[in-house]
Amino acid sequence: MPDTQSKRKERFQLHARMKGLLDLAETEKRDLSGEEESNYSEMEKKLDLLGKAIEREERSAAREKEFSQQATDPEKPEPGDGDGGDDKEGRSKDPRASKEYRNAYRAWLSVGQDVSPAERRALMASSDALGGFLMAPPGFVKELIKKVDNQVIFRSLATVLPLTNSDSLGVPVLDTDLDDAEWTDEVSTGSESDDLTFSKREFKPHPLAKRTRVSKRLLRVSAIDIEALIMDRLAYKFGIAQEKAFMTGDGVRKALGLFTPSADGIDTDRDAVGGTTTTPTADGLMDVFYALKPQYQVKSTWIFHPDIIKLIRKLKGGDGQYMWGVGMNGGAPDTLLNRPVKSSMYAPNTVTAGKYVGALGDYSTYWIGDSLALEVQRLVELYAEKNQIGFIGRMETDGAPTLPEAIVRVTLAAR
Repeated sequence: MPDTQSKRKERFQLHARMKGLLDLAETEKRDLSGEEESNYSEMEKKLDLLGKAIEREERSAAREKEFSQQATDPEKPEPGDGDGGDDKEGRSKDPRASKEYRNAYRAWLSVGQDVSPAERRALMASSDALGGFLMAPPGFVKELIKKVDNQVIFRSLATVLPLTNSDSLGVPVLDTDLDDAEWTDEVSTGSESDDLTFSKREFKPHPLAKRTRVSKRLLRVSAIDIEALIMDRLAYKFGIAQEKAFMTGDGVRKALGLFTPSADGIDTDRDAVGGTTTTPTADGLMDVFYALKPQYQVKSTWIFHPDIIKLIRKLKGGDGQYMWGVGMNGGAPDTLLNRPVKSSMYAPNTVTAGKYVGALGDYSTYWIGDSLALEVQRLVELYAEKNQIGFIGRMETDGAPTLPEAIVRVTLAAR
C-alpha cells in the first residue's frame, strides 16, 4: 500500500510554512515581498500536487484491495451484477453476468463478429448480439460508473439511483406542511390546518454519447488491455460531461446544476453573501455556514474551484487562527470551519460582484437518476481506410437538487 502518510505530513509542513510567511507579513504590517510571494506560490503548487498524489494513491490502493479479493475467488459472481434475482446457489440469473458472456464480450471488442461458435452463442444473451452493437456485461457497466466516480467529485456526494425498471423517477416534494401541534385538553383535536400539498419533480435520464477510435494494430497486440483502454476513455468523456452538468447544467436535456438558480432546484433565496465584491472573507463564510440548519451542517461539504481555494487559504477567523485546516490522517480531507472541502474544476471561479464562488450543503439531497443500460457500438467500416475501429458509448442520466434548504450557495457582495 502506498505510503500516503509521509505525503500528508509533508503537506502539513508546507501549509505551516505558508502560514508563517503570511503571519510574518501581517506582524510587520506589510504585503508579501516579491520573493516571499514567489515562495508562497511554489509551496502552494506543491501542496496541491501532493494532495492529488495522495488521492490517486489511495484510489489505487482501494482498487488493489478490490482486485485482490476478486482474485481469491474469480468465479464468484459480483453482487449486483444481475437483474436483482439470483438462483439458489447465489449465481445471478442475468445471462450477461456470466463468465462466458464477459469473455465473449472481450473477444467481440477485439475482433468484432469474427468470434468462435461458443462465444457467438454466449453473445446471443443480448438482443442484437452481432448486429453491430450489444449491451455491456454488468461488470463492465459497474466498472465504468466506478471510474466516473473516481474522476469527478459530485457523484460521490450525491444520491445515485439506478433506473433499471422504469423510464422516469418521480420525486415527491412537500410544498405546504401542517401548522405546529397545539396544546389542548384531552378531548380536543386542535385547529384544522390546510391540506398537505406536494409537487413532483420527474427525473428522465437524458442521453449521453461519445465516440472513440482505436487502431486495429493496438487491438491485435495482446499486451494491451482492450477493455480497460476503452473503459478509460469512455469514463473520462462521460465523467467530465456529467460533472459540468451537475455543477452548472440548465436542466434542458441535461441535469439541473447546483449553481443554476431555478424554482425546480435551488432558488436565489438559498444564496448567502460570503465576501466583498472582490473576494471571500472570513466573516462572510461564517455567515454562509450558519445559513444552514444544524442538522445539515453536520453532514455538509464545501465545494470550491481551486482558484477560490487559493484565496480562502489565507483567511483568518476572529480568533486570529487560520480557517483552513490540512488533513493529516489517512483519508482525512482538508477542512474549512471543520467541514470537509472538495475541489472541482467545474465549480464557478469568476471573482466578480454578485457571482457564485462556492457552495456548502448536504449533497445527498441532490439526486442523480441513472439508466445503467450502457450500450457500446462497434464501427468497423467507417474508419476502415484509416485502419481503425470506432466505438460509441451511450448512457443516460439526470440530476437535480431535491431539498433546497439543505444547500446554500456562496456569492460575492453585489455592487
